[in-house]
Amino acid sequence: MAEAEAAAACAERLKSAHGDEAGAVASVGGGYAIYCGANSPVTQAVGLGLSGAVSGEEFDRLEEFYFSRKEAVRVETCPMADGTLIEQYRERGYHVSEFSNVMVRPVEKAGTVALPAGIEIQKAASGEIDLWTLTVAQGFAEHFPVTQEILSVMRLFADGKNTECYFARVDGKIAGGATLALRGRIAGLFGASTLPQFRNRGVQTALLEARMQRAAERDCELAMSIALPGSASQRNITRRGFRTLYTRVKFERGVGSS
Repeated sequence: MAEAEAAAACAERLKSAHGDEAGAVASVGGGYAIYCGANSPVTQAVGLGLSGAVSGEEFDRLEEFYFSRKEAVRVETCPMADGTLIEQYRERGYHVSEFSNVMVRPVEKAGTVALPAGIEIQKAASGEIDLWTLTVAQGFAEHFPVTQEILSVMRLFADGKNTECYFARVDGKIAGGATLALRGRIAGLFGASTLPQFRNRGVQTALLEARMQRAAERDCELAMSIALPGSASQRNITRRGFRTLYTRVKFERGVGSS
């Protein structure tokens, strides 16, 4: 739900800036249906079924939210969700399109962490946010091509309340970036990427440790991050003491499918 609330706030800001066609959010089935543009990685539903049963009427609302925008329905599903949600998927012909691991680690009070030689982590200044969004987007370019739509959505995340953005520099050159989303006792470590020419030099480890130190300063109790099973990101996170809390499943149904 910490992730869902961050995405919902992003959609609300996009709607305020550019209207209903650009961004929208609706409370459905105990979670949120989020729209931040066609094929955006943020355009999906999160948190459904975590507060009880999901009725057919609620699921109809979910499908109408996306189908009316000519968008497939994609739902990130927690294994603790009510069984009625899974039944809706079965009855309506949904398929599994992705698995991802939700990983957590307690936030511990600690002193300053020694970073690898030549690496420096700094919080992005207000005038550097456009540079930050471009840097992180370029680090993800092999998965999500850098488009103006992606940059706009990332900018909205960066401008979110209780969200902090960080640069990593190697020998003074910008090498990557990451986000820390602070929501109550939860510290969300999201959006970390490294430019290709600086990979395998400890940039991700440095970004992670710097954000963990900041989470401790803000009295967070738990840090969470999300990674694809077996990915380099998961291996890196696991080495820093994170453990898989659960594996979530993305269920999907395309527009006009039956």
